[in-house]
Amino acid sequence: MKAAALDGAVLSSASVQRGDIIQVGGQQCRVADLFQLPGGAKRLVFDSGELLTIHTMTRLVALRLVRVRGGDPAHALATRHHRR
Repeated sequence: MKAAALDGAVLSSASVQRGDIIQVGGQQCRVADLFQLPGGAKRLVFDSGELLTIHTMTRLVALRLVRVRGGDPAHALATRHHRR
């Protein structure tokens, strides 16, 4: 069985994908759709309906849901609890 986990990354216009969670101005925004623009730029459409145009030199910090082998998908994003 494969579980899901969040992986942090620095994205550019070449590597951004639908479903990425990008931090913009302290807010986390999920990319719902994207469109290729001239010169390598992309227009991102977030779940909220807001738009963001990024150019080839734009760098963004993002989270991407990735699949990992093994584990329980229901607990993939759960925080660890330590015994005392």
